Amino acid sequence: MSKSPSAAKEHKEQLERLQKKDPEFYQYLQQYGKDLLTFDDEDEDFDDDAEVDMEDAETQLDGETYQHDIPEEEEKPSKNVLTTEMVNSWCKSIREDEKLSAVHSLMKAFRTACHYGDDTGTDSSAKFAVMSSSVFNKIMLFTLSEMDRILRKLLKLPASGGKKETIIELMNTKQWKNYNHLVKSYLGNALHVLNQMTDTKMISFTLRRLQYSSVFLAAFPSLLRKYIKVALHFWGTGGDALPVVSFLFLRDLCVRLGSDCLDECFRGIYKAYVLNCHFVNASKLQHIQFLANCVIELIRVDLPTAYQHAFVFIRQLAMLLRDALNMKTKEAYRKVYEWKFINCLELWTGAICTYSSEADFRPLAYPLTQIISGVARLVPTARYFPLRLRCVKMLNRISAATGTFIPVSMLLLDMLEMKELNRPPTGGVGKAVDLRTTLKASKPILKTRAFQEACVISVVEELAEHLAQWSYSVAFFELSFIPSVRLRSFCKCTKVERFRKEMRHLIRKIEANDKFTNERRASVTFLPNDNAATSFLEDEKKMGTSPLSQYVTTLRQRAQQRNDSMMESSVVVGEKSAVFGKKLDQIPDSDEEDDIRNDNGASVFSSSWLPGGDSRANLPKEEKKKKKKGMEQDERVGDDEDVVEDLVLSSDEDEDEDEEDTAEEDGNEEQLGGSKQQNKKQKPKNLSNKNVRSHHHAKNNKSKKRKRAKLN
Repeated sequence: MSKSPSAAKEHKEQLERLQKKDPEFYQYLQQYGKDLLTFDDEDEDFDDDAEVDMEDAETQLDGETYQHDIPEEEEKPSKNVLTTEMVNSWCKSIREDEKLSAVHSLMKAFRTACHYGDDTGTDSSAKFAVMSSSVFNKIMLFTLSEMDRILRKLLKLPASGGKKETIIELMNTKQWKNYNHLVKSYLGNALHVLNQMTDTKMISFTLRRLQYSSVFLAAFPSLLRKYIKVALHFWGTGGDALPVVSFLFLRDLCVRLGSDCLDECFRGIYKAYVLNCHFVNASKLQHIQFLANCVIELIRVDLPTAYQHAFVFIRQLAMLLRDALNMKTKEAYRKVYEWKFINCLELWTGAICTYSSEADFRPLAYPLTQIISGVARLVPTARYFPLRLRCVKMLNRISAATGTFIPVSMLLLDMLEMKELNRPPTGGVGKAVDLRTTLKASKPILKTRAFQEACVISVVEELAEHLAQWSYSVAFFELSFIPSVRLRSFCKCTKVERFRKEMRHLIRKIEANDKFTNERRASVTFLPNDNAATSFLEDEKKMGTSPLSQYVTTLRQRAQQRNDSMMESSVVVGEKSAVFGKKLDQIPDSDEEDDIRNDNGASVFSSSWLPGGDSRANLPKEEKKKKKKGMEQDERVGDDEDVVEDLVLSSDEDEDEDEEDTAEEDGNEEQLGGSKQQNKKQKPKNLSNKNVRSHHHAKNNKSKKRKRAKLN
């Protein structure tokens, strides 16, 4: 099909206008498409309206296209290059004229953008093969922002929302048969590009936009399973706000699709939680707690279904404990006394405490309590004191949430009778022990004063928590009698005065609470087995006026200050955790997101990234250097922290040194801490060596000056 000379002349004028309007693109054509610019008016054949050719694109998902009579060698140049003008024309046609042909062309371009870099160049059905990063960003931004509205309008669905039943009814209509390939193409290609993306903000924006179209996944079970798998991966391993966005996507799937994905989501999210809690340190505490909160929130969607899964998972924990009790081997004990097992207990403790008032979930409290009690008594040695205290804390939480008495006082009082807490420490002061990140104490730490103090203070706090829960009970005097006797015995046996002081303070509070309950118990007329006993001191309990309740409030404040100081002592941990929490708080609500999605999307899709190739190689060199430099600084900061802490603690142990040497050492420690903050790039060992050398050098100078003064 040939064009007239007038048409060729008009095409020349268009090229001249293009050169003035977009010189960069015209230069690109000169380099890679010279045959488009140099042609003969009489012999050259070309498509006068490129947009028409773009709009006559494929309408089936399998990639079949309409055939034209244009020779193959003359068709390729007009099809290979995808320009900003083309995308703008399609977007304008969709917004203003609502042209279906423009939608088809845009989806073809979207498919090419999502698979860019995957094709080898031999695919004859590929309509576009070349695009710039700006074109990619524009296609992605417009499609993700507008495609859900377009599809809902074509399928005659409400502007938002929808349930599985709506899609099932829709699948029998004519609209679905005509346009279901657009839905599947949009969701399938978006899933593909999600697996290629490396920027967390870009992934978050894409998932937010896909969340509006998640109801369509009810018609595509295979895509649904893949989306669940990808979202779970981002939830467990993502950074910044990506875990929250991924969880909201999963929760929306469960709410809208119901039984189609509930079982898979419950199993998948529990498995992802277990995979991410194998190891615990100060930097992972908040992240693991966040993951547990997400699992608990997902359970709320369908409690009866969640009960079935929770029962199976708790039974698995019970079987591991049974094997340890029967086999009594190191391997069997290791499967119980590891972070993965303990964090699973923490997860189900939180779930039962959250849904303790629900009849569907409350029955799980008893078997979980039995498992936790068995774990606490499995290996009753001093090295596992941190694990036992963690179990006691879980039991106290279950008892407070369910209003059920759990005898935890014996677990705590037995600890006080072990020789490790009765004798004075023989291992020096030692480093501060964070019981939240410790399950088993090493033998050197076991003999330190810091470990003893952490254990005794935790025993006092947990025992006070336990007794405070029943400080309004009519039977409090009988309940607290044995603990009081054993606490007095500990005060007589221990040789550490500060421990004796802590215990005496707790004993005085218990005695005051005995007097508080006995005075009111003397005037009651009901029997102990009457239902009226449950309302005993009900008004006082609401106000929290018992002596033990007030004492526990003080202990909680002290524990919070201690935990905060431990977090602040680690520079990296404190900063990272705070930033992580702040970014979670900055996530917009779904109602506000519609107003800011264009600005947010424009800022996200503004880089030079394109799919395909090594994600590491796509990063700019400067960004790689920054990341590498940041990692090195983090390591050095951590080393600096250890050096400073060692120096401070070692100075505490040297109590026999004279005042002059102690003052000089303290000055060196302060100098070391200041130099560490000013210049983190220097290695900690070099810093400590320099300070030691300068310290000895200063002493030598002083002695020389004194000798000279005497000679003079």
